[in-house]
Amino acid sequence: MSKFTLFIMSFYTSLCTTGIYAQEVVRQVMSINDIFSLADQNSKSLRPFATGINEASKGVKVAKNARLPEIDVALSFSYIGDGFMTDRDFSNGTNAPMPHFGNNFAIEASQVIYTGGAVSNGIAIAKLQEENAVLSLEDNRNKVRFLLVGYYLDLFKQQNMLKVYEKNIEQTKQVLKELQAKGSEGIVLKNDITRYELLLSNLELTHTQIQNTITILNNHLTTTLGLSNNIMLTPDTTILSRVLPINNEESWITTTITSSPTLRQASLAVQMSKYQDKIIRSERIPKLALFAGNKFDGPIIIEVPPINKNFNYWYVGVGLKYNISSLYKTNKAVSRSKFSIQRNVEQYEDTKEQIELAVKADHIKYLETYVELNTQQKSVELANQNYTVIRDRYKNDMALITDMLDASNSKLTAEVQLVNAQINIIYNYYKLLYISGTL
Repeated sequence: MSKFTLFIMSFYTSLCTTGIYAQEVVRQVMSINDIFSLADQNSKSLRPFATGINEASKGVKVAKNARLPEIDVALSFSYIGDGFMTDRDFSNGTNAPMPHFGNNFAIEASQVIYTGGAVSNGIAIAKLQEENAVLSLEDNRNKVRFLLVGYYLDLFKQQNMLKVYEKNIEQTKQVLKELQAKGSEGIVLKNDITRYELLLSNLELTHTQIQNTITILNNHLTTTLGLSNNIMLTPDTTILSRVLPINNEESWITTTITSSPTLRQASLAVQMSKYQDKIIRSERIPKLALFAGNKFDGPIIIEVPPINKNFNYWYVGVGLKYNISSLYKTNKAVSRSKFSIQRNVEQYEDTKEQIELAVKADHIKYLETYVELNTQQKSVELANQNYTVIRDRYKNDMALITDMLDASNSKLTAEVQLVNAQINIIYNYYKLLYISGTL
C-alpha cells in the first residue's frame, strides 16, 4: 500500500471515527442472511427498481384501456351572424337574417372489435415490461447483496488478520524483551535489537492500517443497511464451519440459464421485439369498430331560410378503416423489425455465452480455493514448526537474528494466508451464486 493511499485512508478514518466514537460503540454479530434481509428493507439503491415495478404494473392497466370503448362528448354555444346572399356572378347581394343563438351537443361512443392484434400485442409488451421491471429489481438486489458479501467477508478477513497481527506483535515484544535482556549482558549486538524493533514498528503500522480498513468497511456496511453509525458489525464466525456444496459445472450452468436475471432480461427483449413486429404488421390489416352517437343541434341553418329550431338525431353502425398508405409504408418498418429481432437474438446468445464462460471460470476458481486451503493449512503447520525450532536454536545461540526474522515473517505470512484462504472459499461460492442469479 502506497504512503499516499495510507494517508488518505487515515485521514478519512479520522473524520469518520470522530463521530463514531463520540457515541458508545455497540458490537453486533450479524450473519450474511441478516445483512441480506436488512439490505432488502433499507437499501436506497433498490428503491427506484421497486418503484419501477409499480410503474410497469400501471403500464399494463394503461395498455388494457385500449380494449375499453371510446366515449366523446361535445357541448358548444355560439353567436351566429346574419348571412349574405348573392347571385352566382356576385351581383344582387342581399342580407339573409339568421337566428343568432346556436347550440350543439353531441355524444358518440365507439368500441374496437378487431385491430389486427395491435391491442393484444401492446398488452403483451406491457406485461413483458412489467416482468422486466421485476427482473431489474432482482438483478440489482443480487448486485447489492454481492457487494455486501464482499464488504462482509473483507471485514471478516481484516478482523481475523487483526487478531493474527496482535498475536504476532505480542510474540515479537516478548522476543524483543529477551533480546534486550541479552543485550544488557553484552550477548546480543545492538544492531540485532534495532532490527527487531524495526520489525515491531512495521507490525504496529500494519495493525493501524488494518484497524482503519475495518472502520471504513464497517461504515460501508452500516450505511447500506440503514444502521446507526455507532454499530460495529462482527461477522458470524460459524460461517467458517459451514459445509458448502461443490456442484459440478453442468449443474451450475443449468441453474444459471434458468435463473440469471440478466439472461432472462435478454430473452424478454427478444419476445418484446417479436410482439412489436406483430404490431407493425397489423398496420396492413383493416380495423373494425362499432359506433353509436346522438346529436342535438340548433338552429337548422342548412335550410334557406334557416329554421330556428333544435334538431336531434341518433345513429349506430359498424365502421371499417383501412390505411392504404400502409401498403407502401409498412414494408420498410417490417424490414427494420426483422433486424431488431435478429439483433436481440444475437445479444441473447452472446449474453448466454459470456455468462456460461464466467460460470466455468468461477467454478474452477471455487475448486481451486479448496486446494489453496489445504496448502495453507500445511504451510501454517510447517511455519509454526520452523519458528519453534529456530527460536529454540536462537535461545541456545545456534541461530542468527536474521534466521529469527525470516522464521517470524514466514509464520506471519502463513497465518494471514490461511485466514484469506478460508474466506476465499466463501467468497467464490457466493460469486457463483451471484453469477447464476440465485444469491
